[in-house]
Amino acid sequence: MTGRADPTIALDLLARGDITVKGRMPRASNATFLVELALDGATALAVYKPEQGERPLWDFPPGLFRREIALGDGSLQLFVPADFRQHYFTLLEAGEHRETLQRICLFDLVANNADRKSGHCLLVPDDRIYAIDNGLTFHAEPKLRTVIWDFGEEPIAPAMQEDLRRVLSDDLPPALAGLLDPDEQRALKRRARGLLRTGQFPVDKSGLRYPWPLI
Repeated sequence: MTGRADPTIALDLLARGDITVKGRMPRASNATFLVELALDGATALAVYKPEQGERPLWDFPPGLFRREIALGDGSLQLFVPADFRQHYFTLLEAGEHRETLQRICLFDLVANNADRKSGHCLLVPDDRIYAIDNGLTFHAEPKLRTVIWDFGEEPIAPAMQEDLRRVLSDDLPPALAGLLDPDEQRALKRRARGLLRTGQFPVDKSGLRYPWPLI
């Protein structure tokens, strides 16, 4: 599949396709493999993160793959061709993707993302941005580590505030709720409630809430 994948075909490939391992992804902290999917004549590349390849972390339970798109004992996600020269810092400097980057920032604040590096923001050929590597998320305790602090004290746009209200007014989607324990679910809603109360993006006054490496 080239260009923007048809969502239905992509989901079928991820759920039912035959998998062939092409090789290991370089510079990944956990075992991460590039694989090819094939089903009924359609093919696509995907990224596979097996549970057995996870490096143990003292502050997160095993099974990080469950916090991404999970299929079996590991996560399988469609590979997205991107301009790998671009990342959060370059995209912010360009200016045209500011709203999208704010949405990624808001997601990370609600999800309590402990590992938002600059290189996790990918610019794809149709000029959209994908935020990848979301495994260190949804911890019940404060774990936020991100490079996205440039919007501190700026107001959260009304449309994004409405998204927060929807998180608070509705039950979490079953696919998400089934992967989070009760403490994690309550903490997620508490973070959303706090953002709505202030109405603005926070500031890291400590200067310590950054991942490493930054990119």
